[in-house]
Amino acid sequence: MLRKVNQLKRKQLVVTLLSGLSFLVLGCHVTASADDNQDPTIANVVFKPTSELNLTNYVYDTVDPKSTRFHQYLTPDEFAEKFGQPDNYITGFQKYLAKHHVKSFAYRGNLSLKVYGTHQNVNRAFNAKYVKEKGQECKTTYRLPGYLSKQVVAVMGLDQAKPNHKKAAKLKSHQKAAVDQFQAAATEGSIAANGNKPDITSFGNRFSKKYGVLKFANQYQLNQLYDKGLAGQGQRIGIISSSDFYNRDLKVYWHQAGVDNNLGRIHRIYTADNRKNIQRRLNLAMTSPQIEATLDVQMASSVAPKADVDCYIGDNGDDITTSATAHYMSFMQAISDNIDKQLSTSFAPTIELKSQWHDHSLTMAQYNHAFNLMLEQAAAQGITVFRASGDSGASERASSKENHAFSTSPYQVIVGGTTLPYTKIVNGKVITVSKERAWGNTDGASSAEIKSGHFSGSGGGFSALNETPRYQQGVSGINTFRAITLLNYHPTTSKYTINKDPNIITGTGTGRNLPDVAGNADIQTGYATYFSGNEASFETGKIHSVFKKYWIMSGGTSYTSPQMAAANAVMNSGRRIPVGFWNPQIYQFAQQSDSPFNVLDSPDSNNLYFTGQPGKLYNQAAGLGTINFGKLYNKFNDQSRSN
Repeated sequence: MLRKVNQLKRKQLVVTLLSGLSFLVLGCHVTASADDNQDPTIANVVFKPTSELNLTNYVYDTVDPKSTRFHQYLTPDEFAEKFGQPDNYITGFQKYLAKHHVKSFAYRGNLSLKVYGTHQNVNRAFNAKYVKEKGQECKTTYRLPGYLSKQVVAVMGLDQAKPNHKKAAKLKSHQKAAVDQFQAAATEGSIAANGNKPDITSFGNRFSKKYGVLKFANQYQLNQLYDKGLAGQGQRIGIISSSDFYNRDLKVYWHQAGVDNNLGRIHRIYTADNRKNIQRRLNLAMTSPQIEATLDVQMASSVAPKADVDCYIGDNGDDITTSATAHYMSFMQAISDNIDKQLSTSFAPTIELKSQWHDHSLTMAQYNHAFNLMLEQAAAQGITVFRASGDSGASERASSKENHAFSTSPYQVIVGGTTLPYTKIVNGKVITVSKERAWGNTDGASSAEIKSGHFSGSGGGFSALNETPRYQQGVSGINTFRAITLLNYHPTTSKYTINKDPNIITGTGTGRNLPDVAGNADIQTGYATYFSGNEASFETGKIHSVFKKYWIMSGGTSYTSPQMAAANAVMNSGRRIPVGFWNPQIYQFAQQSDSPFNVLDSPDSNNLYFTGQPGKLYNQAAGLGTINFGKLYNKFNDQSRSN
């Protein structure tokens, strides 16, 4: 995951690139002009299931070998019949919107409705009002007829009134944003000039063992499944992204790593803006989201070289909706399509802090509820969802309080990061890691990290929004913790400094514990990535571009998440029925004598705060630990045979 922070603040727009997670946060809007009111916008309506308790029970039953519902996955249409709103209700809602000249699309499953039209018509249909109370954030209120509103969980994306400025100025503003985004990414590119560039004179297995898929596969015993002839054949992997990428970059990477150069297995689904606008922005300048999307696809397509990869691209660069809505729509489209039995994302719309929430038509808690319902539909359909935990330890943004990338839903596998063993000189210091440990170490901090007050480590801790799920309750190490105060937070500067006299803290916590599992993510033991594009500067009101190509060594949990999803596709390629919702199953496996997990419980294994808990199965630095995929595959298969 790209681990640089860059903020561009303008009157109406704040773009933040943090820890490889792409954030597009919209602040309070001014009154729209008449022309702006005719611009397009997208909102989403989220509906209640027929019974939330019954839905949750069904999700757990699908992965319980003792249940008659074990592996009885639903199609989206079956889900709609069992848990979604009735067709006549959905049709009635659509007819109401059509009266206001607003179009709509019902996602299969009948839990959500995509709404699109002009700002004026959408706002009229929802009786939307923009409210600014003194000393408070902006918010949007809406009102629907009673027969429609009583089945609504939330409406998102309604606060998208366009600022009163000319379109030409808007384009320039987006160009400036794109250039500033590139500056954050270019810092990563400079790593190559500092001696950390991969050796591109090596090809195929030699390159892959040192920099790519075989490094992952050999470390975590996925090679045992390759030896069985399993490579993801017959499977599709869904990547939830907020940027497009170049096919040429995939071909260069595949050629170097010895992966089949078949672009026919890469598919793009544009879920927010259209293809033409998104590719126009892609061609403007290299950005961190582009690099993030590129590495996600490179990792997934290489770990499962015979699987198709479907990229759900929620690029919202022209502000036609909120980032939270775009992120939700990409997931909802993938789940509605139901062709990918494994999904992965390294993107998030924000973090779990109310002060950072900027879709004012719903609260953070409402969005979290809507997201959980959506992922429950995925689980009921047998889809396994993976999410990167983040790259800044327990705090994804400088804050004295623990905070995490959104969403921390319990219906997904949250993937943390580790460091592989190595000895090398890092920033003038000899660093030795004798065995794999959680990713987070201040000893090798660079002068740039120290100056910025931003340090790298695996995301982990306790969710602020989600309760401890059923599958974690009673597991050794859950809701207890051991931590070390390696960093001090300074609220006046919003930065961290290294604590010269750290203390050990132990205690208890509440909420969904994260991550669930971990894999190599440290840049010092990381992976190669290739990307290209226009390196741009913004001078005298004009864009100046030079085409550049980069090979870099990088790391982050955005490598581990698509790798895990692809490993799941490899396992599924050897099965008749998908493994489905991992979490209730893997927490059971972890408590068995022949566990497929390598627990990283050492006290010196930390993510900049949380450490291993000696003798306990779980810790908030590395979750259950790393995976032996050979053993995990057998565990899933043994369950199926015994049923």
